[in-house]
Amino acid sequence: MPEVNGRWVADMKLPRTPDNEEPAAERARDFRPVDKGFTEEMAVAEASRCMRCKNPLCVDGCPVNINIPAFITQIYNREFGDALDTIRESSMLPAICGRVCPQENQCEGRCIRGRKGDPVAIGQLERFLGDQPELASKPHMMPTNGLKVAVIGSGPSGIACAGELARNGFDVTVFEAFFTGGGVLVYGIPEFRLPKAVVKREIDGLMDLGVKFEYNSVMGRLADAEELLGEKGFDAVYVATGAGLPKFLNIPGENLPNVFFANEYLTRVNLMKANNFPTYDTPTKHGTNVVVFGGGNVAMDAVRTAKRLGADRAIIAYRRTEDEMPARRAELHHAKAEGVEVLPLVSPLEFLKGEDGNVCAVRVQRCELGEPDASGRRRPVPIEGAIEDIPCDVAISAIGTNANPFAKLIGGCELNKWGYIEADEDGRTSNPRIWAGGDIVTGAATVILAMGAGKRAAASITKALAKN
Repeated sequence: MPEVNGRWVADMKLPRTPDNEEPAAERARDFRPVDKGFTEEMAVAEASRCMRCKNPLCVDGCPVNINIPAFITQIYNREFGDALDTIRESSMLPAICGRVCPQENQCEGRCIRGRKGDPVAIGQLERFLGDQPELASKPHMMPTNGLKVAVIGSGPSGIACAGELARNGFDVTVFEAFFTGGGVLVYGIPEFRLPKAVVKREIDGLMDLGVKFEYNSVMGRLADAEELLGEKGFDAVYVATGAGLPKFLNIPGENLPNVFFANEYLTRVNLMKANNFPTYDTPTKHGTNVVVFGGGNVAMDAVRTAKRLGADRAIIAYRRTEDEMPARRAELHHAKAEGVEVLPLVSPLEFLKGEDGNVCAVRVQRCELGEPDASGRRRPVPIEGAIEDIPCDVAISAIGTNANPFAKLIGGCELNKWGYIEADEDGRTSNPRIWAGGDIVTGAATVILAMGAGKRAAASITKALAKN
């Protein structure tokens, strides 16, 4: 028992609770969720492993500083509603973060138990609670203050900011370019990792707090910052448009048919249901041999999607080694279990055209690791003469993204030379009435980091407008 003589004592003999996953061979044929989540008994058992450290480093590792020891203790005591309330004091999206956050680099990566074994499964415990929203108390709401804030973008940063502002008494309107809310949570992350129903539930929760959503609203075209802060009557603007513009490989053949950018490929399937063509009129090529270039979570999502669309051979090709891939270890593990091949130390040289005019192969350069680059990672160096062609009927580039051009169209604040908005830690831009956060400030990052930016910006907006 964790409590001995009134003192919490972790169960040090209990191993980490295994994830509750669907069989790999079955799940790789459709878009069912890979992980079914913890049962109540699994959650309570895992909670008993927590050491309740005097200096909880896991909290420091969380970008939104959730009181992790407190909610884990409440889980052990089966006070699930109280535990969910504890999380929601810091994060409005536990069901999402529990699924997609890179816990191994954040809370779990700082867990003391991880120094001599497996850390506590903090992400799974957060998801367990987030999947029971009916247990939460209604958030405390400040009185309406009569001030209006426009949030541009309904991705994780935008909705985190909107939720905090609504709780602080603001009249909040979220403007979203797509026909549904969630941003990258719905267009970029596949159903098998993050079901759309989970995102919708979180969006509905914000609407219950009074947040209004205006869809099909491409800001910068429909209205710019000057109009929002002028004739539209908003007191402040938070820009969270993301960074979805693809980076090019800049090699011959990149414009051949069936060579996709990952965001385009994933959007067609995740948001526009191309996997159900012709029931939904969104075509995409269901390749037999698919090669994806990149080593991050987006690359993993793309290659695992290709597998589910019927690929006999799905390859993820990366310029460094498997150990250096920036993707979550869980995603790499899941991909390999589902039959994805990892091809390390290759760099694409050219996409080759077949007789039908479509891509038929990709020519790659084999490499070896040389000296570390500026980031500290060993730089791939070409091996002389080691060039080969890999057959493929679909190729996908997932090497990163750039700033969306909408930030420039919206205007009103300074951009850096790459098109990202210049903002401080609190999201304040060069314009005292405009804040910004998430990927449009930092470049492509994680969901929880974007949420943290939205939360800090909401606090800064609240403080700034309270003075006026």
